[in-house]
Amino acid sequence: MFEEASEVFDNMFKSSFPLTFIVFIPAVLILVSPLPAEASHEFTVYRMQQYDLQGQPYGTRNAILNTEARTVEAEVLSRRCVIMRLADFSYDKYQKALRQSAGAVVIILPRNMSAMPQDIVQQFMELEPEMLATETIVPVYFAMEDDELLSIYTQTLTSSSSQGSLSAAEVLLHTATANGFQMVTSGAQSKAVSDWAITSLEGRLAGVGGEDLPTIVVVAHYDSFGVAPWLSYGADSNGSGVSMLLELARLFSKLYTYKRTHAAYNLLFFLSGGGKFNYQGTKRWLEDNLDHTDSSLLQDNVAFVLCLDTLGNGDSLHLHVSKPPKEGTPQYSLLKELEAVVASQYPEVKFSMVHKKINLADDMLAWEHERFGIRRLPAFTLSHLPSHRLAQRSSIMDVRPHVDVKKLSRNTKLVAEALARVVYNLTEKQVQDEQLSAVVDWLTAQPRAAQLVDKDSTVVSTLEYHLGRYLKDVKRHYVKADKRDPEFVFYDQLKQTMNAYRVKPAIFDLLLAVCIAAYLGMVYLAIQNFGVLYSVVRRITQPKAKAH
Repeated sequence: MFEEASEVFDNMFKSSFPLTFIVFIPAVLILVSPLPAEASHEFTVYRMQQYDLQGQPYGTRNAILNTEARTVEAEVLSRRCVIMRLADFSYDKYQKALRQSAGAVVIILPRNMSAMPQDIVQQFMELEPEMLATETIVPVYFAMEDDELLSIYTQTLTSSSSQGSLSAAEVLLHTATANGFQMVTSGAQSKAVSDWAITSLEGRLAGVGGEDLPTIVVVAHYDSFGVAPWLSYGADSNGSGVSMLLELARLFSKLYTYKRTHAAYNLLFFLSGGGKFNYQGTKRWLEDNLDHTDSSLLQDNVAFVLCLDTLGNGDSLHLHVSKPPKEGTPQYSLLKELEAVVASQYPEVKFSMVHKKINLADDMLAWEHERFGIRRLPAFTLSHLPSHRLAQRSSIMDVRPHVDVKKLSRNTKLVAEALARVVYNLTEKQVQDEQLSAVVDWLTAQPRAAQLVDKDSTVVSTLEYHLGRYLKDVKRHYVKADKRDPEFVFYDQLKQTMNAYRVKPAIFDLLLAVCIAAYLGMVYLAIQNFGVLYSVVRRITQPKAKAH
């Protein structure tokens, strides 16, 4: 059978070569299958912050993406999706993409950000506020690195880098034959979220011994912040502060259980929401307690307000105050007790008081205690950071390894000791390291950006449950933006699915059309001049007569 087929093809080639060329070559092109390849890759992307605060827009204002991928090395970035890796990211490259009106920017982050070199992490942390300082219409997304995405980046980088060093003809050929990637998001355009409620939680331990007892308020904001809400885990800022507050609530609830250790102080614990948005939860809570009610612990006799912020690392503690405490006041007593505990039990800790006046001209308050200071309540913030301007307070790089549980436990014991010395002369507290570690692990296992934590969130309900275990009269407080003149506006579409489709550039279609047209033209000429072509082929293929 194979021998007969071979004779048929042999006769076809010898007797009718043009017909064979016309039929056989297209059949080969159709039957030969290309090598198997992934036509597309689907991955999750996280959009940069988009919000309005006090009428000022921040972040990216766009969410739709449907454009071809390039790296920043390409000469032309206009209407292209610029892909960058964190290791190669710089503010100049980011600004280059924005100046050239790029269609979008996608920044690829490593899976294990804590394993990145510290200089790269620190550089990016310092750039996050600059990226958010002004609004941009260019969609900016972040994606977690995987093998497929890294392959897309490598191929795009090769294509983008080679174009600048080639001649015009080489660029045309390279452009026609190279693989490209079309980046497409599946979501819709972002829009403002209406009636978003920021939730805060309050609980108390009532003192005994009289009606007009002094009140000590312990405060920590639980929300996190970073350049992308879905990547903001806030381990040190302020998961450490929340963990310390819950542990202090547990310790003092035990002391307040027994009559002989039930102190003559009211202890009020407040977990505030919207802390990263100028402390909106604290602002509304103060308004509700001081302006809209006749009976409140904040109206009667507040000894001091202690705000806990970023306490999970370092060997220094700073007490930030708006007005230095006067001698003989409860806040002065706490300052002296903190100094005494550090000197006697924790000499490795460097403790200091940092005085900074409240600047009402600034759009954002520096620390949470300033909200209380504006309302004439004595308050201060305890933190291991010497300044509110340090980048780690608002970064997606603030992940779980940034909290050292041993140092957080030491700081918790120190604060508990000082508070107990103010309330009554007790010097032995049993801080549970496992409890602190478990709370930090839970807090950093999920993003807690204010845009993601609604009133039905498991974050709120779990914190409420923990407060309810130790405190009485646990309440929720809600903050909603005014509809006519909102202080804050949040937007949706913060997490989307992106597809990278393997495509050929438009010039490839043009080149393919030219080739097809040329082929059809050759076929047409061959048919029209078949007699001439046949005679030429016969003369070429006919064997020469042997000479006798």
